[in-house]
Amino acid sequence: MKKPATPKNTTKKSTATKSSEPLRFAHPFFTTTPVSQRTAVPGVGTQLLDYIQGNLQAIPVPTRITPFTLDQIIGTQGAQQIQASGSIRFHATGDTGHGSNTAQGAVADAMQTDFHITTPEVSPAFFFHLGDVIYGPNKDQDYRPEFYEPYVHYPGKIVAIAGNHDGEVFPTTDPVSLRAFLANFCAPSQVVPPIAGTIFRQTMNQPGVYYLLDAPFMQIVALYSNAAENPGFISGPVPGQAQKTWLLKTLKAIAAQRKAGTRKALIFATHHPPFTAGGHSPSTAMLAEIDSVCQQAGIQPDLFLSGHAHSYQRYTREIAGNGKTLQIPYIVAGTGGIGSQPVPAATGQKTGDHTFVKSLKGYGYLLIEVSATTIKGIMFAVDPNTHAKSIFETFTVDLAHSTVA
Repeated sequence: MKKPATPKNTTKKSTATKSSEPLRFAHPFFTTTPVSQRTAVPGVGTQLLDYIQGNLQAIPVPTRITPFTLDQIIGTQGAQQIQASGSIRFHATGDTGHGSNTAQGAVADAMQTDFHITTPEVSPAFFFHLGDVIYGPNKDQDYRPEFYEPYVHYPGKIVAIAGNHDGEVFPTTDPVSLRAFLANFCAPSQVVPPIAGTIFRQTMNQPGVYYLLDAPFMQIVALYSNAAENPGFISGPVPGQAQKTWLLKTLKAIAAQRKAGTRKALIFATHHPPFTAGGHSPSTAMLAEIDSVCQQAGIQPDLFLSGHAHSYQRYTREIAGNGKTLQIPYIVAGTGGIGSQPVPAATGQKTGDHTFVKSLKGYGYLLIEVSATTIKGIMFAVDPNTHAKSIFETFTVDLAHSTVA
């Protein structure tokens, strides 16, 4: 098997226009002039979105395009046991990277209590990390204190999508975007890396930073929303169209499987959230792009997971699909350990096609169970001091009727 392709260093010098006259404000678009009436700033564009898109990072090419299957993660026997049990469970949270003696360690300890050695088939199959595994410079070295040490007692395998901080570049310490993430999550095989030291946790063997995880009862479309602080993108002038093209092909294949009689729960995951309040802004352009691909393929997700904002938020989106109104939960769960951010209390107010249902400031994780007929989610709140957990809320997706309770 070939080693994961290493993306070229796409760090750029500033593309802002040089002028003898300084800008009045920190950026050229602190103005009431509509975008359509602005004069393009050389090297920038007519809005900050243009500048961001022009300064994203290249996306490494996946080592394989075939689906990432559960047996490749936990072995054939484990996958067969889960299939026979009638459902699959997994953990999900993001925005960790803070160390074992912090809230990250508390969340890891709380997740550990969901495993039962005598009944592995009902234990979580894996922990699906929603991105921002590592923050700041020196990522190669920080994987030990910020990843391997906090999860030293966590018995499950860990798969992930990359967040913006995983893809960020620091010229002297992290000159190549995603280098450390690829080494630890997209290795050719599962082996204990030298950085883990005496900790026995193997690398993950994901196909790349975007992939389809095809498991019993569910399929997870994992996407890389790139390295901008805000917002997220799945394609653009720098990253190109490969991920978007792959997404369309993948969704068409899933739509064909459903027509042939195979119906699994379809879960989308991006680090940047389509909807969010407090701390970070929503990625509306990214959502529009994903929507366009879904419409072309004739299929919609049953659940959408994200991180990025350091809080828990749940939205219900109502959209037309397959001759009925679909109710789709869009969940932000950036509660894995990095400093929590305030979030407005949910009011039930509807904005466009989505309703803000519930929110939590603090730490915690999702335990999701998927069967042939439902997706059931529990959001656990975790006390960072006592490591105790409590149920914050539950939700259920009825796959047959596309409704949420």
